[in-house]
Amino acid sequence: MSDKSPDIARRKSDHIDIVLGQDVGFAKLTTEFERIRFIHNALPELSLDEIDLSAKLFGRAIKAPVLISSMTGGPHHAEGINRHLAEAAEELGLAFAIGSQRIALEEQGSAGMTRELRKLAPSVPLIGNLGAAQIRSEEGVDLARRAIDMIEADGLFIHLNPLQEAIQPGGDRDWRGVLKGIERLCRAGLPIAVKEVGFGLSAQVVNRLVGAGVCTIDVAGAGGTNWARVEGYRGKADEALAAAFTEWGIPTAKAIHDARLMAPKATLIASGGIRDGVEAAKAIRLGADIVGQAAATLGAAVNSTDEVIGHFTRLIETLKVTCFVTGSSGLAALRQAKLEAQT
Repeated sequence: MSDKSPDIARRKSDHIDIVLGQDVGFAKLTTEFERIRFIHNALPELSLDEIDLSAKLFGRAIKAPVLISSMTGGPHHAEGINRHLAEAAEELGLAFAIGSQRIALEEQGSAGMTRELRKLAPSVPLIGNLGAAQIRSEEGVDLARRAIDMIEADGLFIHLNPLQEAIQPGGDRDWRGVLKGIERLCRAGLPIAVKEVGFGLSAQVVNRLVGAGVCTIDVAGAGGTNWARVEGYRGKADEALAAAFTEWGIPTAKAIHDARLMAPKATLIASGGIRDGVEAAKAIRLGADIVGQAAATLGAAVNSTDEVIGHFTRLIETLKVTCFVTGSSGLAALRQAKLEAQT
């Protein structure tokens, strides 16, 4: 085990406790979904029960365009959380992305991140997760392969969190070679997706990722969990430094719109403060293929599989009703639904 592993495990467990127990949102900056609204259609001429929400991710069919997004956690939390999420994903037919595998790789498959997850969720897209700093070197390809093999994943998220790393004591501060590392993974034919952690991807960064060969991108915009504030609450970071970034980032709605313009052929995942099925529908209307949710699910994930199922059942039903009252028979039609600016 790496000398850093116990510290990383404590930090990730702290993250869970803080997200559950503290206000770690943005003070004023929002997702900007409130700036737009659908025009109500009182004559939908549809059957609600026949609305088709099916989609695909990494070649696997899913029953709704929903990703249970990556949630961090040290060994104390991760096993139960991942079990509940995997079981719920399989029951509902949704995609599931795990939190960072860094500790699990260093400890030879600990923290509940093993092939047992694939047994719990055999039919849905399962996505692994590594930090960008871990794949900078030539060994990054081997590490990525190990991460995929560890859980029999369909894809692997490389998460970009430079602001969080800059604020946390002992964080990864050297990001030279990250883009080249991502390009190596893509050239090796690995099923790579890239995501932010809640401050958004700009159009320029999306363009660089597409140029490196990335085909699946999660914008993870601002307006949900602010990881600068999370680090500030840990009491080990410079609180004034963390506080300076409480309004930093690209709002989720803008990040989706800009990413789709920049990468019209990419599979685009929208996450970052999406609260319910109406906002999920807005994200799809703006250009997303898949919608991800993490922190809003965390309390349920800690408690039980049934609570996670209940949470996502409500989200999916709300998404379906939104399709119904916009006259949209499915996701393709929803992408053409009429919007107007909110005043």
